[in-house]
Amino acid sequence: MAGKSHDFTLHQSSYGKEHLVFCILSDQRVFSSKAPDIYNQVMRQTGINGSYVPLMVDPDKIGQAMVSLRTFHIAGASVTVPFKEAVIPFMDSVSESAAIIGAVNTIARNKDKLKGYNTNAIGLMDAFEDIEFDPAGKNALIIGAGGAAKAAAFVLKWLKADKIFVVSQSEARSRQVAIQASGEFLSLEDLLDQTLPVDLLINASTVSSREDSAKYADMAEKLSLSHRCRLILDFNYGRKQNFWQEKAKKNHVQFQDGLLTLIHQARNTLALWTGLEIETDVFKKAMEAAV
Repeated sequence: MAGKSHDFTLHQSSYGKEHLVFCILSDQRVFSSKAPDIYNQVMRQTGINGSYVPLMVDPDKIGQAMVSLRTFHIAGASVTVPFKEAVIPFMDSVSESAAIIGAVNTIARNKDKLKGYNTNAIGLMDAFEDIEFDPAGKNALIIGAGGAAKAAAFVLKWLKADKIFVVSQSEARSRQVAIQASGEFLSLEDLLDQTLPVDLLINASTVSSREDSAKYADMAEKLSLSHRCRLILDFNYGRKQNFWQEKAKKNHVQFQDGLLTLIHQARNTLALWTGLEIETDVFKKAMEAAV
């Protein structure tokens, strides 16, 4: 993996005459995603003959959903919580980076073959570049242990972060992500018993407000940040009273929500589906219109 390509192979589609249908797969949270607004706006502006729709899938029906992608000739699918790991057994193949990370957030269809990719990782890399934050030699704390956390751990290791700490409600899953990143896992209790010397905090869990989880909100409030901390990056966006944002403000730390990462991953995802490299500014304008 080198440079901007990051080992992704473009999936070529006929984007001219045929109307292409893309989708995003999740549970009930799919209807709060900004992705349909962003993709549809970009396709209108760039002349891609396509549409992007949200599809809610029951947790025990993900296998049937993969069959439906083929049946209904869905050109490509975005995959978000809680299915990034669950879809892997149903792929005909996965990219090298998705296999290493252990999570898929993008599916490209070529005839009846489905290939899984992970653009969360490259989206995070591009977001770091956008805000001019270099993780090299820095210590990082990852909150969460799902697909997004795995992508974050992969990126931090690739960009040569120094120490990587991982904490979540599941010590077993935290341990798995930490091992993947040659890092250290912590329990929530261990986290609150010390002040970790971290330069970066990444919230890769789905929780960012007290409405999501009072337990996590209390944890964030009690969490002691080192004076070294320069950035809190939250993969979530659009949350009212985001306690990570409040934490950053209280500690005079830069805060970045997940929209910037979404923009960059969306750009790379659309390139995988269509073979088109569209300027980042087009996606940023679409995001501004959606928000």
